[in-house]
Amino acid sequence: MSFERYAASPPVRPVLFVNPRSGDGRAARARLAERARERGIETVVLQPGDDLAAIVRSEVDTGADALGIAGGDGSLGIVAAAAVEHELPFVCIPAGTRNHFALDLGIDRHDLVGSLDAFTGRVERRIDVAEVNGRVFLNNVSLGVYGDAVRAPGYRDAKARTLLDAAASVLGPSAAATDLELVDDVGRTHADPAVVLVSNNPYSLEPPRPGTRAALDRGRLGVVVLDRPHARRSPGRAWTAEALAVDAPRPVAAGVDGEAVDLVPPLRFAIRPRALRVLVCS
Repeated sequence: MSFERYAASPPVRPVLFVNPRSGDGRAARARLAERARERGIETVVLQPGDDLAAIVRSEVDTGADALGIAGGDGSLGIVAAAAVEHELPFVCIPAGTRNHFALDLGIDRHDLVGSLDAFTGRVERRIDVAEVNGRVFLNNVSLGVYGDAVRAPGYRDAKARTLLDAAASVLGPSAAATDLELVDDVGRTHADPAVVLVSNNPYSLEPPRPGTRAALDRGRLGVVVLDRPHARRSPGRAWTAEALAVDAPRPVAAGVDGEAVDLVPPLRFAIRPRALRVLVCS
């Protein structure tokens, strides 16, 4: 993956937040907190029940000038949102289970300790973030099948099976309506779709790398809609947009970077071009 790089000054007081339980304990097994402190990186090890957003705010208020996170994609989004708000550089340490954002960013997902070099690599990349109703996300927001699936017990342990079960319940003859409604790029209304996926830059839907993003700085949302079998149109459509509105008569169950949330309609999606400063290894 190629992208524009900028010279960056090394941070004076970088802070790394570590979730030792993420990715079945990858950070703990790699002794990541110890390795970071050896490099002069202030490290906060998160405990069960911690309010990550509040902890990040406290560190920023006391002078943190770079923010890193070793955790899952949901945790990355919280720290990235603070980095965007305060115009601080951000470091992604791939300590989650699948590390989708790290993959699309071009980070070596198998070199957890080596990724700490980004704090002192003096190289910066600027990428887009997306938001829904003001909430920042790095990967995607899922509604419909996937929005239901992330709430199911056992989702994190058996994602594929849970998604299949959710698809069967949503697409089956007795499925409850989602009551979502949106208008696509050619002016067609999609009422009660089975799946809506809105991403920060579009995903490839074709080989050789389906489900990945070729770029994170094109300034476009990716939108994929799958209509129910009874819809009088082709079953699916994909397009890109700078903004998207989704209406519903009640709060919408959603997965935001894999985290289950309820979103209050109308849902307003937008892209924020190159809003996030990401430090990368040189």
